[in-house]
Amino acid sequence: MTTSTLAGRREWTGLAVLASVALLLSIDLSVLYLALPHLSSGLGASAPQQLWILDIYSFMLAGFLVTMGTLGDRIGRRRLLLIGAVAFAAASVAAAYSVNAEMLIVARALLGISGATLLPSSLALIRTMFTDGRQMGTAIGLWYGCFMLGMAVGPLVGGLLLEHFWWGSAFLMGVPFMAAVLVAGRLLLPEYRDPNAGRLDPASVTLSLATILPAIYGLKEVARGGWQLVPVAAIVAGAVFGVVFVRRQRGLANPLLDLRLFGNRAFAATLGIMSLGGIVMAGTTLMTTQYLQTVESLSPLRAGLWLVPQNLAMIVALTVAPRLAARIGTAYVMAAGLGLGAVGLFLHTLVPSVGGTGLVVTGLVLASAGIALPMGAGNSVIMTAAPAEKAGSAASLTETSGEFGVALGVAVLGSLGTAVYRDRLPEHLPVEAVRESISAAVTAAKDLPDLLELARAAFTAGLNTVGAVSAVVFAGLALFALLTLRGHRPTS
Repeated sequence: MTTSTLAGRREWTGLAVLASVALLLSIDLSVLYLALPHLSSGLGASAPQQLWILDIYSFMLAGFLVTMGTLGDRIGRRRLLLIGAVAFAAASVAAAYSVNAEMLIVARALLGISGATLLPSSLALIRTMFTDGRQMGTAIGLWYGCFMLGMAVGPLVGGLLLEHFWWGSAFLMGVPFMAAVLVAGRLLLPEYRDPNAGRLDPASVTLSLATILPAIYGLKEVARGGWQLVPVAAIVAGAVFGVVFVRRQRGLANPLLDLRLFGNRAFAATLGIMSLGGIVMAGTTLMTTQYLQTVESLSPLRAGLWLVPQNLAMIVALTVAPRLAARIGTAYVMAAGLGLGAVGLFLHTLVPSVGGTGLVVTGLVLASAGIALPMGAGNSVIMTAAPAEKAGSAASLTETSGEFGVALGVAVLGSLGTAVYRDRLPEHLPVEAVRESISAAVTAAKDLPDLLELARAAFTAGLNTVGAVSAVVFAGLALFALLTLRGHRPTS
C-alpha cells in the first residue's frame, strides 16, 4: 500500500502554473471564432481555408494526445511541458505574423501539436505533486475549472483585443503565458518519468494518428455536411486502423497505450461515463445555441451572454465535486449530477418554438452543472486508478475521449435533430432551401413569415427530441454509476 503526504505551499503554487496552461489553451480554443472574420479578410482566406484554420488545431491536438501523454511518461513530464511551452510560444508568433492562409494553417497545426504536449503533461504532474487522494481531487477540479473559465472568457478577451489591436494579437497573447510557465515551471514543478519505460514505438505512433485523425475529420464533416461517402469512409478507415493499433499494443512489452488500464473497473467505468456524457452535452449545446440564434433571433453576442450562466455552473460544480465525493462517495456524486443533468435535459423537451429562451437556459444550467459533477469527481478517479508511471497515458485518454465526444455528439445528435427537422416539414415547400437547415431557412424565408414560423417549429421539435434522448442517456448513466462505482472513495 502506498503512503500519501499532504501537499504544501510549493505544490499549490505549482498548481497555479499548471492551471494557467489549461486557462490559456482553452482561451486559445474559443478566441479564434471572433478573430476568424478579421484574419480571413487580412489574409484573403477562402472558405475551405477558413475551415482548415479552425479545424486543424483540434485535429492535431486530438491526434497527438495519446503519443505525447506516453512520451511524457518516458522522457519526463516537466521536460515535455517545458518543451511544449517553447514550441507553443514559437508557433503563436508564427501564427500572429502569418503572411498568407497557408502559413497560418501550418502554424495552427504546430499549435495543436504543442497543445498536445501541454495538456496531458500538466494533468499528469498533478498526479505526481498531489499524492493525497482528496487533495488530488481538489487540484484536478481547480485545473478543470480554469479550463472552463478560459472557454467562458475567451470570446470576451478576443473581443477586447480585436477592438484595439490587429487579429494577430489573439495569438500573441500566449507568448507571455508560456514565458511565465518556462520560468516558474523550472522552479516549482517536480520531474517524473517512468523508470521502466522502453523506447517509443514509431509504428504505434503512426497507427495512433491513422486511427484518430481520419475519425475526427470524418465526424466533423458529417456534422457539417451529413452522412456522405468521404466522411463515412474516413470514419471506417479510422476504425480499421484502430483495430490494428489495439492488436499491436497487446503484443508489445512497452506499448504506446497500456490497455491494462481498462482492466481497472473504476477507470473503465468512469471513462465511459465521461465520454458518453460529453457526447450528449456536445450535441445539446449545438442544438441550443442554434435555437437561441435562429428560433429566438438573438444576436451572437446576446446568445453568448445567455450561455454565461451555463459556464459558471460548470466551474462551481467542478470545484465542489471532489469535496462532495470525499464526504458521500464518488458513485453518489456522479449519480446525483447525472440525475440533475437528466432533469435539465428533460426541460428541453418542453421548449416551445416561441419564447423558450428561459427554459433552454435553465435546462442548460442544470445539465452543465450535472455533467460537471461526474467530471470533477471522475477525473480524480481516473488519475488515482492509474499507476503513477502511467499518469500521462491516463490523462491523454481522458482528453482524447473528450475530443471524440465533442465530434461524435455534434455528428450524431446534430444528425438526429436535422432528421426530425426535415421530417416535420411539409413534403412540398415554396422555397426548397428551407429543407437544408434552420440557418438556411432563416435566410431563404425571411420575407415569408408563415414559412419561417413552420421551420422554427420543426427545428424546435428536433431540439425536443434530442432533449428526450439525452435525458434518457443521462438517467441510464446515473444508474450505471451507482452500480459500478459504489464504495469507491477518493482516498482508495
